[in-house]
Amino acid sequence: MEQQNTGQKILDPLERAKLGFKVLTMPLEEAELAIDDYVSEGDYDPASVELFKEQLATQRHIQEKGVELVSTGASIVRLVLGAVVKNWPAPKAEE
Repeated sequence: MEQQNTGQKILDPLERAKLGFKVLTMPLEEAELAIDDYVSEGDYDPASVELFKEQLATQRHIQEKGVELVSTGASIVRLVLGAVVKNWPAPKAEE
């Protein structure tokens, strides 16, 4: 896929998907190096490469915040359940 104004290629959706799967589990810095290695083999538009890197960084940030949210939610549930159990009325002893 060619950009009309520069003649440089952009990362098309198929390339982005393949590259995304390749860098999915890598740390961000390592993933960016892998992306740079991939695009060094062709004449890619730097703006499209930077956009892909920004999207990857955004995805990582969302994942990190999601993990924090799940952890916080679990802590809240644990506190609420602890309070409910602590304040549960004791069964009356039969006389």
